[in-house]
Amino acid sequence: MMDFWPWLSLAGLGAFHGANPAMGWLFAVALGLHRQSARTVWLSLVPIALGHAVSIATVLAAVAAFGAVMDLHNLQLVAAAFILAFAVYLAIYGHRHRVRVGMRAGMAGLAAWSFLMATSHGAGLMLVPAVLSLCLADQAGVAGTTDSLSVSLTAIAVHTGAMLTVIAAIALAVFTWVGLAGLRSAWINFDRLWIAALGATGIILLVW
Repeated sequence: MMDFWPWLSLAGLGAFHGANPAMGWLFAVALGLHRQSARTVWLSLVPIALGHAVSIATVLAAVAAFGAVMDLHNLQLVAAAFILAFAVYLAIYGHRHRVRVGMRAGMAGLAAWSFLMATSHGAGLMLVPAVLSLCLADQAGVAGTTDSLSVSLTAIAVHTGAMLTVIAAIALAVFTWVGLAGLRSAWINFDRLWIAALGATGIILLVW
């Protein structure tokens, strides 16, 4: 039962990332409305998911690389300090550094935008506690072994799948029924929620 919770956490974080308009659904809707095409909304989901997956895979690869030369306790402390520092940075300066892309962006440009957006928001950092827990439960360590790689790739697939499901549901609902104008009366500030989630991730690593 204990092994189930990290997977649930990865899926939950995927849903949370998918609900955040900064992770892609808002852009998919805007691009679809600009081109008056529901097909564009569907097609936009592929590069958005790809860019996000590559971003979190890069973070997990970095964690595995450090795990090869550091013991778990020190790795947790370094990761926690970095995540908390990043949360503070986003709280102070995040609003000044927005990743922008125009409505004429192609699929490759959209994938690059998704990668940069996920990276600049520290999306992959939120997965570190769950992936570390899974690797240790599987006795794979974090040093890039075959088992560790398999666990990490499965974690990325679960997380991205959950994110993509939520993005698709929200994007199509907004495109079909709500429209961008309707969002003005029901907007949620995800920036603060995101920073709080990053901070909580860092604290979990400190006390884990």
